[in-house]
Amino acid sequence: MAYTLMHEHIYLDLSKVKNDDDCLLDCFELMVAEFRQLAALGVQRIVDVTNIGMGRNIDYAAQIQQTSGIEIVSATGCYKEPFLPDWFYQQSAEQIAQRFIDEIETGIENSGRKAAIIGEVGSGFDGISAVEQKLLHAAALAANATGKYITTHTSLGRFGEQQLDLLAQHGVSAEKVIIGHTDLAGDYDYLMRLLDRGAIVEFDTIGKLGYQPDELRADLFSRAVKCGFRQQLLLSLDITRKSHLHANGGIGYRYLFDTFLPMLFQRGVSQHDIDIILSHNPNRILGAAACQSIR
Repeated sequence: MAYTLMHEHIYLDLSKVKNDDDCLLDCFELMVAEFRQLAALGVQRIVDVTNIGMGRNIDYAAQIQQTSGIEIVSATGCYKEPFLPDWFYQQSAEQIAQRFIDEIETGIENSGRKAAIIGEVGSGFDGISAVEQKLLHAAALAANATGKYITTHTSLGRFGEQQLDLLAQHGVSAEKVIIGHTDLAGDYDYLMRLLDRGAIVEFDTIGKLGYQPDELRADLFSRAVKCGFRQQLLLSLDITRKSHLHANGGIGYRYLFDTFLPMLFQRGVSQHDIDIILSHNPNRILGAAACQSIR
């Protein structure tokens, strides 16, 4: 199967706001080496959800793709407060949405590379601020105009339901929304409510044990699979720091395959389930022409 990681960052710079150089992810050779290992494990595509205001570097992403052999899918959008560009505060939701639409239909920064997804667009620890409401409104307008999916950031996994409510007010159904970082909430009932509404749920902070133990992540994820929701589930790692890379002492990208998938298999998740989650679901979301229907 051709696997896709749906929530990663190729070049990311949050270092100035966070005052931490570790948040400048710019390790070209180390990333290429890890991506080549991923290719040997069946990963053929990675979605780069780094967008406007996060240090997105389209030329760098193209070089990573060319050197590693893994396709990099680019995104449009803005992140959340306090990482929004200065112009964001002066523009309307409609004006912001047009920027996103242009990056989908025309290309990003005159690169010729078109965005294939809207995100990660998000909200903070205390809920969805008024500015972030405008951001989600703009994302919804762009999604309605282009048919693209929205992938969100939820701080500590919370407020996914409120994100769905707001997007629904602007005409976006839950089936077109990926709620990111849901595993950080560690809450089975919350997870089931999102899935029952039809949303796609992403466990994408695998291996970040300071937030939740992976045993809990594996328990929750395997229960969702057994409840029949495998068509609404995604997996990724959200590597965002230099220290996350294996050569720098972190878990690295292989962790998902070497450590977490065996935990799922121990809990009754099948290889067929994983093929749906890592291949079929991303193909459906990204509109891959060669999408293979798996039942």
